[in-house]
Amino acid sequence: VGKSDMAGSGAVSARVLPDWRRRGVGTAILRDLADRAAGMGFTVVGSNVDDPGSVRFAERFGFREVDRQVEQVREIGDEPAPRVPDGVEIVRVSERPELWRAVYEVVGAQAFQDMALIAPLEISLEQWERDWITDPDAMFMAVAGDEVIGCAGLLPDTDDPGRAEHALTVVRRDWRRRGVAAALKRTCLARAADRGLREVYTWTQRGNDDMRALNTHLGFSTRTESLSMQASLPLPGLDPAGPAPAS
Repeated sequence: VGKSDMAGSGAVSARVLPDWRRRGVGTAILRDLADRAAGMGFTVVGSNVDDPGSVRFAERFGFREVDRQVEQVREIGDEPAPRVPDGVEIVRVSERPELWRAVYEVVGAQAFQDMALIAPLEISLEQWERDWITDPDAMFMAVAGDEVIGCAGLLPDTDDPGRAEHALTVVRRDWRRRGVAAALKRTCLARAADRGLREVYTWTQRGNDDMRALNTHLGFSTRTESLSMQASLPLPGLDPAGPAPAS
């Protein structure tokens, strides 16, 4: 349980090993998480759910689908060098670390406002610098003159060294539809090839048709849809004083 990146809501995640399901463990965990979320001042909580059994479990306690996160994947082969628009240079964050804050202040702020989400994202500068970049050599910025106009990068997959997440791709509004996003993405694919990765994956929201279309154009295919579900607190069906029903 914790604060969601979505404005005004908390995030809960109850996970139970298959052999221990339908014994009340998930319900007991969810009851505790809901109590803690309420104690943190939240009136709404959300969670991502991937399989039908988990969807049915969530719906018992008032969770309803509010969005879908779409995973697209791309096998890595011999990746061509990107074609960069005139007047634009693509640099690593490790080469110009002083510009990373400018990405947050200008490009990132616009991107968070424009994302096809049910509520605005709330990302602090501390979160941006801690969580949104883990490898300065694999995070790229598009620069025009002295101004940052976009970014994209790779986040290592800690569970599988042969994969990486293709992180947030953003372009400043006045530079969109000029080939900057495609150049940034191709730079990331080339970097993945240099590192010997076999696959990259990325997540977009259900309403982000433009980004999914660009990904498809670059060879990505859809593999998974994860349901984003929300519920109001207190959760119906959870009696804080009673025994945990089978889950």
